[in-house]
Order: sequence, then structure tokens, then C-alpha cells
Amino acid sequence: MIRIGSVTDIDSILGVTKSCARHMKSQGIFQWNKHYPDKNSFINDAKKKELFVFVEDESIVACISLCNEMDKVYKSVKWNTKNHNNLYVHRLAVHPNFQKKGIGKSLMDYAEKFGKKNQYISIRLDTFSENKRNLKFYESRGYKRLEEIYFPKQSKFPFYCYELIL
Repeated sequence: MIRIGSVTDIDSILGVTKSCARHMKSQGIFQWNKHYPDKNSFINDAKKKELFVFVEDESIVACISLCNEMDKVYKSVKWNTKNHNNLYVHRLAVHPNFQKKGIGKSLMDYAEKFGKKNQYISIRLDTFSENKRNLKFYESRGYKRLEEIYFPKQSKFPFYCYELIL
């Protein structure tokens, strides 16, 4: 079940993201670290009602943030749509014990339905260039790869920006 997340969910969510970070590191993917994702980002998402969680057997096993404000790092990107009324996906995480069960797909289905229902013109996101599984996942859903951006505190490798026109 997907529901809106709250500040009281943050510790469980951080447990999910830390497990994801360890899992990715074990596969040679250095996408997340002590700087990101961080507690304050999730608190802000919850306060803005932009945080959503996937609950199974009363436990949070995944999360996603659906934000309507553009992060500064995206300002230089040449998007396929105007910078107006766009939905931004951040911090999608599925606990490693629950991966490959369709939960990430369910969260993105939810994001796309949410975007259409709320009349956003597109969905935008970024994902780590070295995370081949994520690249394939978003491209298989019709997201178009655009430009590279960098998060020096996370990696020397780029993150690719993607957009799906709704």
C-alpha cells in the first residue's frame, strides 16, 4: 500500500535508504553516502506532503518524494518542456530485501498517475550514471535522457537527467 509519509516515518525511511546505500556499495555503485539522502530532505518532504511510502505488513519498505519545486542544480538543464508545472521525483528507494518484486514500478506508476491527475506537464528526475539498472528502468518507462549534472559530495561521476512528458 502507498500512503503519504510523515515526520514520524523518517527513522524507518532512513533505515531503508541506508540499507540501499550499503547494497549499492556492495555492487560497486557509489550513488548514496553519508551526505545523501539526508534526514532534513525527508523532513522537508514530509512537511510539504511530498513524501510517500510503500508499506507492507505494517512496515515501510520503500519511499519516494514527489516535489513540485525545481532544485537549483536543474536550472541549467535544457528540459524538453517549459520550467512550469513539472513534477520532480527524488529519493526513490526500495529496501534490498524487497527489490525485484515490482515495488519500484508501483511507486513510479503512482508518481505518473499522480502527475497526470494533478495536471503536471512532465515528470523529471536524475539518476546515477553508474547505476545501469536504474538507467534501464527509467528508459524502459519512456523517460528521455537529457543532460548530465554533478553532485561532487556524492560522486565524481555524473547523474543523468530524465524527463517524461505527460
